[in-house]
Amino acid sequence: MLHNLLHNKILHERTVFLTVKNEDLPRVPSSQRVQVENLGHNCYQLNIHYGFLDERDIPQALSQCKEVGLDLDPMQTSYFIARQNVIPRVGSGMALWREALFATMSRNARDAADYYRVQANRVIELGTQVEI
Repeated sequence: MLHNLLHNKILHERTVFLTVKNEDLPRVPSSQRVQVENLGHNCYQLNIHYGFLDERDIPQALSQCKEVGLDLDPMQTSYFIARQNVIPRVGSGMALWREALFATMSRNARDAADYYRVQANRVIELGTQVEI
């Protein structure tokens, strides 16, 4: 949000901070999946709970928000997702081949938008480089 404010000089009319929580249960009942907290000034904290066997589907979970007082239109929702680019660094304490292997595995990992079933045309990715 800070990067968007600094670069674009705008603040959206409504901001939802979404946190996905993974529970130590096989499945979380649909009635307990979504929790919304009004932070004031049209900002909300949204917590979505999933069990380890549940499929992660953020748009489907957002449709449940209407029941708890937060109406979100999927075609007017933008998702800001962080992407870290892992870079191996010489002299960091780990063998360089291990760092390179980890960086390669990280690049080949499943995309977050795909994993959470978010439409690609609704996603804005903010990238950072992380040295290991």
